[in-house]
Amino acid sequence: MIRWILMLIATLAFAPAGAELYKWTDAEGKVHYSDKPPPANARKTEKKKLTDKPSAPSLPYSLQQAMKNFPVTLFSYDCGDGCIRAAALLAKRGIPHSAKDPLDAAIREELKKATGDDEVAPVLLVGRRVLKGFEEGAWNGALDAAGYPSTPIAPLLPAKKPKPAAEAAAPAADPEQPPPQN
Repeated sequence: MIRWILMLIATLAFAPAGAELYKWTDAEGKVHYSDKPPPANARKTEKKKLTDKPSAPSLPYSLQQAMKNFPVTLFSYDCGDGCIRAAALLAKRGIPHSAKDPLDAAIREELKKATGDDEVAPVLLVGRRVLKGFEEGAWNGALDAAGYPSTPIAPLLPAKKPKPAAEAAAPAADPEQPPPQN
């Protein structure tokens, strides 16, 4: 058994990018691993594609648990300062959430079912807890109680590189105007 595990590790370690790994069971019930396709008489076959790309970073366990036990949903639309501040709070804290527009009839029914009335926005659901209207302290308290981080988990994804200062400050050339003459 150890020999098979070592062979599998060696196959994975030295496999070229885009290589395929096959696992199959022969007629006698023996399990085989190979980079070559299994014979036609193989009973169970599995094919895995190996890549040289790193896997996506995983979320911390505490955040995974908060997302599983207390999913966050924001019901908002272009409703002014309250909706803007609500979305900004979730972004500032890096809270994974679904955003829904209560102006859509189906979403409005979903919101009515969750809140018991026709409240429009912003409304935050943290698990089963309903927070109507934006009140930063109450929203932070609900998110904290659910186990969400108070600051974003950084960096889960590579940051975007900012434009160089000269490029960002320079106005775009107007294609209709000829270049300035010196």
